[in-house]
Amino acid sequence: MDKFIVYGGARLVGETHVSGAKNAVLPLLSACLLTRGKSTIHNVPDLRDVRTMLRLLQEMGAEAHMEDHTVWVDTSNLEKQEAAYDLVRTMRASVLVLGPLTARYGKARVSLPGGCAIGARPINLHLMGLERLGASIELEGGYVIAQASRLKGTTIRLEMPTVTGTGNLMMAASLAEGRTIIENAAREPEIQDLAKFINQMGGKIKGAGTGLVVIDGVDELQPIEYSVMHDRIEAGTLLAAGVITRGDILVKNCPVDGMGVVLDKLRSTGATLTVEGNDVRVQMDGPIEPVDIRTQPHPGFPTDMQAQMMALMTVANGRSTISETIFENRFMHVSELRRMGADIICEGSMAVIRGREVLQSAPVMATDLRASACLVLAGMVAEGATEIRRIYHLDRGYERIEDKLHALGARIQRVNS
Repeated sequence: MDKFIVYGGARLVGETHVSGAKNAVLPLLSACLLTRGKSTIHNVPDLRDVRTMLRLLQEMGAEAHMEDHTVWVDTSNLEKQEAAYDLVRTMRASVLVLGPLTARYGKARVSLPGGCAIGARPINLHLMGLERLGASIELEGGYVIAQASRLKGTTIRLEMPTVTGTGNLMMAASLAEGRTIIENAAREPEIQDLAKFINQMGGKIKGAGTGLVVIDGVDELQPIEYSVMHDRIEAGTLLAAGVITRGDILVKNCPVDGMGVVLDKLRSTGATLTVEGNDVRVQMDGPIEPVDIRTQPHPGFPTDMQAQMMALMTVANGRSTISETIFENRFMHVSELRRMGADIICEGSMAVIRGREVLQSAPVMATDLRASACLVLAGMVAEGATEIRRIYHLDRGYERIEDKLHALGARIQRVNS
């Protein structure tokens, strides 16, 4: 099992780029199940989760392979409509095959999902929406079994704007009979990317990126060639690395249209951000100023950047607060930061961070994807060498981030233990 050794004290300088978005490409791969034929997707990040999704498609009988950040998926001869436990347990996004399988084939058998242990994250809204579309739903032996002769358009109001739920129901409704309206839909840029993908296939989706999405179902969709959006969370993580090391870096291919609140919070730390198109330069000279953050659904501050901002606040010049409103267990990195000398007190869903001048190196363990990135940032400003274990979490969502950071001057190495 690999681990990172991060040596603190290096200032990041130079230029890097953002890879394709994990949270966008996984729904696109699932949406390929809506068609019969071969689709091509470019700008795909080489991540553990992407490889898992490709294996899942292959197990169903699809031809799916990846080469040089391009993926080809051919669903011409799909043999089964099942997502088995062994793969689904490792990646929550596997549940995204439920909607397209039910819509395209009239049946699906999908294991209840796993993934990062950051909260319950039930899929009840997915199931409620599919039932509203006319599917029969049964839970049997840890599997969801959905069946429908053909889904029928309806109005679905989500209790909360779930991203995977909105994506699943958009895919299902794209082949339903009639019009479907999703109220209180998730507004994330990745939802907009999925809608563009389906519309290019011949779908009819309007309103993606707003709280009201309207889908007029069509009889069939066609395979296409498409390029996935860049990863706004990776972009934010790289920019945060520039701030915490008091560096000067240019991050290219940032999807800045979906990053407004993150860029504003980074500026609030005292950093200078210069935006030219989709390229962002971050320069940091003085002390890091404390910032208060409250995570919210898009366009609010993303929960996926909460841990990275907490790392920044551990060395800020004062007291910061972070309120986590999305997931109940997303402060598991706090205990690891404390091992490095961070002064953090958790009170329910709020963390109070009193910045210190410097952190101390320690052996730490990653608990989830974004916590891994948080510990890397902390390690880059800690005295000594920080050993970060269980970085397989990091590999789920960041493509060889150690190479990008090393090219900017970070002292970080991957070690096979």
